[in-house]
Amino acid sequence: MLLHSAENEINEKNVGAVLKAAGVSADDARVKALVASLSDVDIGEAMSAAIAAPVATGTAAAPAAADAAPAEEAAAEEEEEDDGAGFEGLGSLFG
Repeated sequence: MLLHSAENEINEKNVGAVLKAAGVSADDARVKALVASLSDVDIGEAMSAAIAAPVATGTAAAPAAADAAPAEEAAAEEEEEDDGAGFEGLGSLFG
């Protein structure tokens, strides 16, 4: 996103430079794979879609008091399990 925002081409050299500036030592093969996977992605559109995605606000009708606690516990467990799940592959790029 940084390269896109700076209007720089997303290529191996630029991604490597960003990682180096951040003090990250990345595997060249993984950087190449990342760049290849992003080649068909319209990052501006993806960012706009992420910004426009609806967020749960909690304004829905409240469940009965007896049902609220188990539902909250289940939601908390799901949230803990999902933390970082979308970034597991990305994190593996940097060892």
